Amino acid sequence: MSFFIVATLLLSINYCLGDVSHIGLESEYQDKTTTIPPPPVPYSFNYKAGRYPGHVDRFRTESGDGAGVVHGTYSYIDPKFKIRTVDYTADKNGFHPILKNFEDVQAQPQDSEAVKLEKEKHYRLYEKIANRNANPPGLNDNLPRETVSVARAKNRHFELFNKIAAEHEAIAHQREAERLTFEATSVPNNVEAINYY
Repeated sequence: MSFFIVATLLLSINYCLGDVSHIGLESEYQDKTTTIPPPPVPYSFNYKAGRYPGHVDRFRTESGDGAGVVHGTYSYIDPKFKIRTVDYTADKNGFHPILKNFEDVQAQPQDSEAVKLEKEKHYRLYEKIANRNANPPGLNDNLPRETVSVARAKNRHFELFNKIAAEHEAIAHQREAERLTFEATSVPNNVEAINYY
């Protein structure tokens, strides 16, 4: 009986000293499974709405293929009681609307007679000022003038420049002659190509 008690005591101590860090953390050690997303699902919807029951002043219809291309149309009544309609397509290249019944909004305003007269007056004044300032009198009077000492220094600079250019040209001819002499008197090296494998 005492052997049985001692064995039970030793087994319980051994169990207490065992690694219990895994208890309660089964989800960490299990493999995670992911589901593949389903194929794109096309959709379509439409609605009509109004400001009060039984009155429709706007509607929208849209359908998508599930892969990113959306076609739709919407329509509304503007404050001038004109029906405005927009057909659109949205895809990877952007949003492409087609406007219907927007001609009066997109038209450029026409100039009135007073505006036309003022524009003509403005253009005449602009031309007058532009012509006057194209060749203003006394423009050359404001440019700096060469003094005698500046003219002498400039001439000296050009003389030295021409002298140096002539010296460089002579050196180039001399080196070319030396190169031709060297090539005429040297024995060419016949180096055979060696193929290393």
